[in-house]
Amino acid sequence: MGIGATAGVAAVGGIALSANASSDSKSSSSSSSDTLVFDPDAYTKLTKTITDTEGTKHTVVYHFWKAITYVAKPVDATYQSLIVSSPVEIDGKAVDASNAPILLANSVGGYLPSSVSTATEVGGGGSAMGGGAAPSGVPSSSASASASASASAPGANGNTNATGGATSSNQLLALAAGYVVIEPGARGRTLKNSSGEYYGTAPTAIVDLKAAVRYVKANKGRIPGDVERIVSAGTSAGGALSSLLGASGDSPIYDKYLKELGAADASDAIFATGAWCPITDLEHADGAYEWNWGANDLSTGKTVDQTVSKALQAQFAEYQAGLKLRGLGGFGPLNARNLDAYMVEQYLEPSATTYLAALSDSARETYLKANTFITWSGGKATFTWADFLTHVGARKKDAPAFDAFDLSAGENNEFGTGTTLARHFTAYGAKNDSTGLSSKRVASDIPAKLDLMNPMFHLVEKVNPNRSKHWWIRLGTKDSDTSLTVAANLAARLDNLGDDVNHIYYWDEGHGANTDPGDFIKWIAQVTGHKAKRR
Repeated sequence: MGIGATAGVAAVGGIALSANASSDSKSSSSSSSDTLVFDPDAYTKLTKTITDTEGTKHTVVYHFWKAITYVAKPVDATYQSLIVSSPVEIDGKAVDASNAPILLANSVGGYLPSSVSTATEVGGGGSAMGGGAAPSGVPSSSASASASASASAPGANGNTNATGGATSSNQLLALAAGYVVIEPGARGRTLKNSSGEYYGTAPTAIVDLKAAVRYVKANKGRIPGDVERIVSAGTSAGGALSSLLGASGDSPIYDKYLKELGAADASDAIFATGAWCPITDLEHADGAYEWNWGANDLSTGKTVDQTVSKALQAQFAEYQAGLKLRGLGGFGPLNARNLDAYMVEQYLEPSATTYLAALSDSARETYLKANTFITWSGGKATFTWADFLTHVGARKKDAPAFDAFDLSAGENNEFGTGTTLARHFTAYGAKNDSTGLSSKRVASDIPAKLDLMNPMFHLVEKVNPNRSKHWWIRLGTKDSDTSLTVAANLAARLDNLGDDVNHIYYWDEGHGANTDPGDFIKWIAQVTGHKAKRR
C-alpha cells in the first residue's frame, strides 16, 4: 500500500531529546469539550532540552495542555482531541508566543487512528499502528470501539512503509524557535464499534483535522499563538491530509460532517501547508504509479502484469492531459510524453546536484564511480530518466498499487463503510475485482468521498479561494510508495494558480524522509513574517 505510517518522536535532522525536568502544574483539568472554550490556565509547566540542526542545545520552558476534546459531540474523544505546547522561556530568556505562528502537526500514518489522549509532552502524538505511541484507554461510549486494527485489516501488516518520524523533528524545532505547537489526533480507518461498523474511514480524518482548526480559531485570544498563521505539517497519509487541509479551507462540502460533530463555528482555512511524501489523488494514483515505476520489477525480481500496467499508464496519460498543467521554471505544458524530461530537469538533476555538491571531493568521486549513470560536469549532475529508474531499483508495490483487485490495500480499507471492511474506489479496480465481493461497479457514494479526500478537487475542479497560499512539499527520489509525479502535479497546479511553492526532492531518500527540518522552520518565519519576541 502507499499510505505509510509515521512513527512517533524520533531523532531526526539532528534533534536530540533530554529528559523533562518539570512540573509546576497549574491545573490538572482540561477545557470543557461541551462549550469548546480553551482554558488558558489548565497547563503544566515543562522543560525540555532540544538540540537544533547545527548541534546547539536549547533549554525550552513551555506550557503544556493535555488532551482537549475539540468537538462538542465527539464520536471518539480518544482520537478527537489535541495537545498544545507554548514556549515561555528559551535559554533563560522570556518568550512571548501570543502572536507566534502555530505549527499544527498531525501524526497520521496509513490513514490509521492517531491519538494524543495519553500524551504528556510536546511530540506526544502517534498513530495507533505502524509506529508511534499506541493510545490507551477506552473510547467514548458512543463509539465503544477497538482502538487498533484487526490482523485482517488491509495494509495493516508489513506493507505500511515509512522510515519513521519525518515530521516529528518539526515540533521540537518549532518550539525551540518560539512557535506554538498544536498536535491533533484523528480517527482512522481501522476503528470499529461494538456492532462491527467502521467509523474512521473516509472522510473522517480530514473532518477531524478541520474540526481541530476550527477549535483553535474559535479560541482566538485564549489559546496561545496567532490563529491566522496556522501552518500544517504531516507525512505520507498525514502529508496527504495536510495538503487537503491546505487546499480545502472553508469548503462547504464538509459542513454537514462538521455540524454532526458539533465543531466550533469558525473558519478551518489555514495559512500555510507542509507536506512530506503526500500520498494523495488516490483515484489517479494507480495510473501515476505505473507511469513512474511500471518498468521496475518488484523486490522479488517479478515483473508486474504488463497488461494491467499499460492500461493504467494509458489512463494516466489521459488524466495528465486533462489537467492542463504548465511546469515550473517556464517548462511549458505538461503531458505524459514530456513529464519524464520535466521531472529530470526540474527536480531530479537539481536534487542529485545538491547532494553531490555537499560531499567532499573524495566522497563525491567514490559515489560517482559507483553510479556511473551520472555525468558530473561544471558542478552539475545530468542523467536520463531511464537510468534514474534503474538506479532506484525495485518498486514497492504490485499493480494496481492502491485499488488492489483483491481489496488488500490500505486504501481499499480507507473507503470501507458500515461493516464492509474494504471497497474499490476506481472503475478499473472494480471491473477487475478478484474477490467476488464486488458488483464490478464503484459504489454510488464513492465519487463524493474521493472529492472530500483529494486536494486536486479543490485546486482544479472547484478552485478554492480560501486555500493556503504558501506550500512546502518534500519527497525522496527513491520513494516508490507512490509516484513522484503526484507531488510534482500538486506543486505545478499550485504554482499555476499563483501560490508560493517550495518543492524539492531529497536525493536517494525513501519514504518518510525529512533532511532539512531547520529550513522548514526558517521558511515558516519567512512566510508568516514572524520575528521572535524575547525579553
